[in-house]
Amino acid sequence: MRRFTGVLVAIALVLVLGAAAFAAPKIGIMTGTVSQGEEEYRAGEEMVAKYGEDRVIHVTYPDKFMDEQETTISQVLAMASDPDVKAIVVCQAVPGTAAAIDKVREVRDDILFVLGTIHEEPYMIAEKADILYEIDQPTRGTTIIEKARDMGAKTFIHYSFPRHMSMPLLATRRDIMEKTAKELGIEFVFVNSPDPTGEGGVAGAQQFILEDAPRQVEKYGPDTAFFSTNCSMQEPLIKSVVKGKALYPEQCCPSPFHALPNALGLKVESKGDVPYILNAINEKIVELGMEGRIATWTAPIAMNFIRAGSEYAMDFAEGKFEDKQDIERAKAALHKYAGDVRVRAFDDEKTPHFLMVVGESIIFGK
Repeated sequence: MRRFTGVLVAIALVLVLGAAAFAAPKIGIMTGTVSQGEEEYRAGEEMVAKYGEDRVIHVTYPDKFMDEQETTISQVLAMASDPDVKAIVVCQAVPGTAAAIDKVREVRDDILFVLGTIHEEPYMIAEKADILYEIDQPTRGTTIIEKARDMGAKTFIHYSFPRHMSMPLLATRRDIMEKTAKELGIEFVFVNSPDPTGEGGVAGAQQFILEDAPRQVEKYGPDTAFFSTNCSMQEPLIKSVVKGKALYPEQCCPSPFHALPNALGLKVESKGDVPYILNAINEKIVELGMEGRIATWTAPIAMNFIRAGSEYAMDFAEGKFEDKQDIERAKAALHKYAGDVRVRAFDDEKTPHFLMVVGESIIFGK
């Protein structure tokens, strides 16, 4: 049935292309759902509001994307079946994204693909997409541990699961973290946690964090820094850290909007008002007596991947430039939204269009 559906979608693609009219160019955006990645979802909504519902198609990939890759592929194909769609932005680029691009390329090689937060093998996915934005995970292997040291950490707890540890960039970061921790005299502890895409889902993974983090604080003491590789685990982890007066250097996807406001009971009126939310978090941290024990990046990086990627995509769709891999333009778009972040290529020679980013950190109450 799935194969038959895929054939129908492919046929529809060919038919609608022949009937294309002179209409305003569109872009497609695929993000996670609110439960798996609220920041990306809200950024997608923001782009719909910015450019208009008639110019942006916003869809989501399934929460259990590992088991439902056909759905991810179908969502991308459905956007590409609209002849007015000239570019597609995907963040996070979950498994199935590469296959989706392949399917689209079979019938439409004109579409631009911009990806953010890459789950699949870097060199493989870089061959398929035009511009890729990713957090500089290897560099974070050093910077997160150094920040934990500066915050007074004696132990570093790293929560993850086999699926994430099979992702090259995350696995490399983890190894660098352990090496750096050893060099700085910090005990590194890896804890296997449930995969939110697995049988227990998001709720099961969150419950595990709520139960396990207090045990770790009891065992190692409050000078324990916590880190998890999954977005849906951040809110319960922050709550546990605050309750145990422990340490939290930054999220998997660093941002003042990612899990921190909800975990701290703050209401966010505008996802775009960075100075406001930084100040609100800072005041709350001081109120809780957690000065110097909670940190993040000043820029909402995942949201900025979508903002920058969407602007790049829309400019391409409107014919403002023709080179799909206009790297300097892609960098400029990122700096426009994320500020003075450090940007480097994943591989200068082989993947100059795969851009890796490190943002500026802030330790609240310090």
